[in-house]
Amino acid sequence: MKSTALVAKNSRFYDAFWSRTYLTRPERFNTWSLISALLPAAPLRLEIGPGLRPRLPVAQTHFLDLSPTVVSRLNAGGGLAETGEITSLPFADRRFDLVAAFDVVEHVEDDRRVFSELTRVLKPEGRLIFSVPLHPAHWTEFDDYVGHARRYQPAVLQALIADHDLMVEKSVVFGMQSNHPRLLHHAVQGLTRHPVAASRCYNWVLFPLGLLLQPRLKFTDGLMDLTKVHEALFVCRKSA
Repeated sequence: MKSTALVAKNSRFYDAFWSRTYLTRPERFNTWSLISALLPAAPLRLEIGPGLRPRLPVAQTHFLDLSPTVVSRLNAGGGLAETGEITSLPFADRRFDLVAAFDVVEHVEDDRRVFSELTRVLKPEGRLIFSVPLHPAHWTEFDDYVGHARRYQPAVLQALIADHDLMVEKSVVFGMQSNHPRLLHHAVQGLTRHPVAASRCYNWVLFPLGLLLQPRLKFTDGLMDLTKVHEALFVCRKSA
């Protein structure tokens, strides 16, 4: 799918999705222990594509999202949010101490442009936190439905990180590890045939339950073995 078509697909899907849900406090996610430890050294911070589930504190954090609904809600909560795309960040070079992009990079066709922009706005020694799904062999119709451009081969991702002067400080298994084709097929069918009811079921039943059952993140120093991991989170430091 061409880049412009993929952006339009993501915009339609997520703007409708976020219009049916609520803003979740970042303290409720299992990433909060990581984020809260980084905050004292990160007065200037940016999160890209958070939807209404930001992982960085809303107040005084810059946000960029495709959805006007999201931007409005984040600004109402004290955030500094605006609409825009990750391939063209409206910020000066070397501005931020911390940049986060959870489950965003895989939605963009030109990922080299993405990493160029992420590292451009990041200060030397600043940190980039991002998560992506792994292994093209695990591709399902759910990936297509939610607007993914790819799943990463670990070696390709590692090269992309190195090419942009980033060093992986630590990594961890992250997100949905279940990749059962039949289960994901039923999820897509529900979202396609009954989008409002399916969204309500997810947002008001399955998502809150998932928050209660979140495992504690067990980080590995450096780059972990990604052979059997379906999705991973990486904390990277930009070289000086």
